[in-house]
Amino acid sequence: MAMKLRDLIRKVRACKTASEERAVIAKESAMIRTAIREEQEHYRHRNVAKLLFMHMLGYPTHFGQLECMKLQASPHFPEKRIGYLGMMLLLSEDADILMLATNSLKNDMNSENRFVAGLALCSIGNLATSDMSRDLAPEVDKHLKSGNPYLRKKACLAMSRCLSKCPEMIEDFVDRVVTLLKDKSHGVLITVVQLMTQILLIDAQTFQEEGYESIHETPCRVAFIRLVPTLVKLLRNLLSMGYSPEHDVGGVSDPFLQVQILTVLRLLGSGNEEASEEMNDVLAQVATNTETTKNAGNAILYECVQTIMAIESEDSLRVLAINILGRFLLNRDNNIRYVALNTLSRCIVDQKNREDGEEDANSAATALQRHRTTVVDCLKDPDVSIRQRALELIYHLVNHENVEDLCAELLNYLVLCPREHRSDICTRVLKVVDRFSPGDRWRVDTLITMLTIAGRETSRHVQSATIVYISRSSEDLQSYATHKLLKAIRDDDGSQLGLMNVGIWCIGEYGDLLLNPYTYTPPSSNGALTEVSDAAAGHGPITISFLDLEPSAIVGIVEDVMSRHTCPEEVRQRAVTCLAKLSDRLANAGAPATIERVQQLLQKNKSSQSLEMQLRSCEYDALLNAVKGIMPPKSGDEDIFGVTDGGALSPAVISAAKDALGRMPAVDLKVLEKKHASDDIFDNVGAAPKAKPAAAAATGGSGGDLLDLNDIFGGGAPATNTVPSVQQNGSSSASAEPAAKSDVDLLSDIFSAPPAAAAPAHDPFSGMPAQPAVADLFGGPATQPTPAAAPVNPMDLFGAPAPAAPSAAVPAGDLFGASPAQPQTSTPAMPMQTSASTEPVKVPGFEHKGLSVEFECTKPDNWNKQKTTITAIFTNSTGAPMYGLSMQCAVPKFVTMEMQPPTSTTVPQSGGNAKKITQTIMVTNSKLGTKNLMLKLKVSFSSNGEKIDHLATCSGFPAGQY
Repeated sequence: MAMKLRDLIRKVRACKTASEERAVIAKESAMIRTAIREEQEHYRHRNVAKLLFMHMLGYPTHFGQLECMKLQASPHFPEKRIGYLGMMLLLSEDADILMLATNSLKNDMNSENRFVAGLALCSIGNLATSDMSRDLAPEVDKHLKSGNPYLRKKACLAMSRCLSKCPEMIEDFVDRVVTLLKDKSHGVLITVVQLMTQILLIDAQTFQEEGYESIHETPCRVAFIRLVPTLVKLLRNLLSMGYSPEHDVGGVSDPFLQVQILTVLRLLGSGNEEASEEMNDVLAQVATNTETTKNAGNAILYECVQTIMAIESEDSLRVLAINILGRFLLNRDNNIRYVALNTLSRCIVDQKNREDGEEDANSAATALQRHRTTVVDCLKDPDVSIRQRALELIYHLVNHENVEDLCAELLNYLVLCPREHRSDICTRVLKVVDRFSPGDRWRVDTLITMLTIAGRETSRHVQSATIVYISRSSEDLQSYATHKLLKAIRDDDGSQLGLMNVGIWCIGEYGDLLLNPYTYTPPSSNGALTEVSDAAAGHGPITISFLDLEPSAIVGIVEDVMSRHTCPEEVRQRAVTCLAKLSDRLANAGAPATIERVQQLLQKNKSSQSLEMQLRSCEYDALLNAVKGIMPPKSGDEDIFGVTDGGALSPAVISAAKDALGRMPAVDLKVLEKKHASDDIFDNVGAAPKAKPAAAAATGGSGGDLLDLNDIFGGGAPATNTVPSVQQNGSSSASAEPAAKSDVDLLSDIFSAPPAAAAPAHDPFSGMPAQPAVADLFGGPATQPTPAAAPVNPMDLFGAPAPAAPSAAVPAGDLFGASPAQPQTSTPAMPMQTSASTEPVKVPGFEHKGLSVEFECTKPDNWNKQKTTITAIFTNSTGAPMYGLSMQCAVPKFVTMEMQPPTSTTVPQSGGNAKKITQTIMVTNSKLGTKNLMLKLKVSFSSNGEKIDHLATCSGFPAGQY
């Protein structure tokens, strides 16, 4: 005899290990399969019940699906009930076996037993497919007109499922909804309102497909708008209804129905002023008369607030909604406080996005400012989720009047917050400071305080932004910032990396200002960022004074930073640059011993284990000697300054050396705005790191909007002024095809103006000549000035560095031995192929160190011209095989790419029966005909024991075809 369900449950609960449980389930599953195979009808309902229990435990039960169909067709109600329950749990709407149930569902819905019909309606509401919905909708419609409220409410839920699967049937049932809304049964009313909600949501998704220009023109919405007075009356009756034990929940009359009505009103009133006007009075009544001591009342108030903020409500009503959320913040329940903070954030964002979102005495934003203290107190909550939501809301609360107070709170929270959140908070503080700062001194003071607290977690662009602000300030403020940074570095233990980077840079740039004392009397402020003690309140502002420093003390502080065992390598590199700069800043201080000490420290690092430190130390030592007129030792036939006649240094070389150690020019924000206009070109990169999409659009021509992508692969060789078709390492020789354009020309195409040449300036951290537009002051690539592009938000000026359009040649005054790029061969662009050609198009890629690459292009689908299959063919012309072949590829944003691995990583010698090595790249050009395909390649391989990396740009694909 088959085991009963209760016995199976006891056995499973008695299992001590998972393996014992699996053994019990496997044994019982085998017995159930045997019973199914032997058609044991007497135990069928028991077997399906046990399968439901196994399904709840996560074991496979698909073999019992057909048994559910058989029980569903049974004439006995207990077996039919088990069958329907099994069908709803064990089957999904994707199951093919479900189509067998359509006829049984239709028969059961016509049953005289209301419970049998209710089972069928429940199954339709859970599992109906689009075909079943079309076939069974007439039967469901009959029950919508049934005199039994039990069947009417189930029919409403079933119809909601049918209409979601077949939206084209909505208009046929709108009138039925209007009739059902007059029902007196609360259960039916809840389901009818849910059906209205579902219809409105479906209508919002499909109105454009049906040819309507506005969502308010659809027939169902027009019909439902007429029901707004009915819904308002129904809601008002619920509010004025006395105590009813059938519908009372926590002293609130039918909160479920009230919430559903408010949801429908929100959907109907959004964007409709006339409907919103009819709702205002009842919403105010709900907001003021609902009891808040129970959770049911809080649920109604929360839905009421959402409705008020979504419709075209009056300002006074919005203020009332904000005040309700403010009361929620005082609740002890963390769930209610979390919901309130989330809703307030959405409200303030919506208010800012409104066309008439100007703040006045009655606006929601102004009302929210009254609850600012409560929101700030949430930053001290032990629940981290509450603190995070409060932090998000504070960002939205900041304006010009309260920026000092709220920034002080943010900095206080920065001390206590988890370390993983500090980087994001620092970025947000930077944006707030940039947008709402009351003055330059306050801005610099705030950023320095932030670096002192969380310099370890600040990102590079925050550090760069701080330097930009200091460099653009007056000399008085630069002196204040440098004195304060030096004091912070002296007091720090070396763990705040961002503080070290910014402080060392400022000491190197403005070290001469440290030789003079500095005095400043701050005005009274509520920002808590000035160094004014609360104990001195009533005695007037305290004067901030910094003593003048001796040159030896300044150099000693930088030396102490370098000598720390915990000092990162990048800080040491910047400190070496700082020392070289100090030799110029302290030259007139009358301290020759200090200048000699600086040079000794630079020479000490010539033997550093870091190659970068060695290089910088040697170059800076040569610069200091050049300033003194000392001839550097020769290396080979030519010395570092290019003096070959054995004579003394020329005045031009001495002047160039002094200029190299001179103060950097202030960063031009307009140049940074232009940089952002050309930033973020690529989002599809093969094996290479991803870059971001570009905002600028190309103007057409044979070239796409591919800028200099050396950033993607780490290359940085300068490009020549010739016009190439295929570029290698950013440089190429002259091409016979005049129509093809270089990467620099492509940059000029994007902004419709030729690229402008710029004289080199000097980067204080890398020691290498840079373009005047410094995108990243810590060694990132520089941008080339271009004509003005569309303006961007000044808050976004300090993002990722833009790719540079490198200069054509090394300046004559290059003091660091940078050699000009070696020209390499290029291949002219392929001629236009006719559309009738079915032969593969071959495009030369590049040739480097014996490895040549050729691309064979084919169209896999005749109907899809945008899709192309590119086969890269590798050829080895050396006398030995090449190993470790790896090719990475980047494409513009408008191109999607799928790249397969090469057929082999070893490229044999060409000739004879050598195996052909290929790699397939499938690309889709979404802008075919307006923009052409371009590839940025990085190839790595080993030849004769030498590791070779090579960059190339391939743009020779036929225009208009790829």
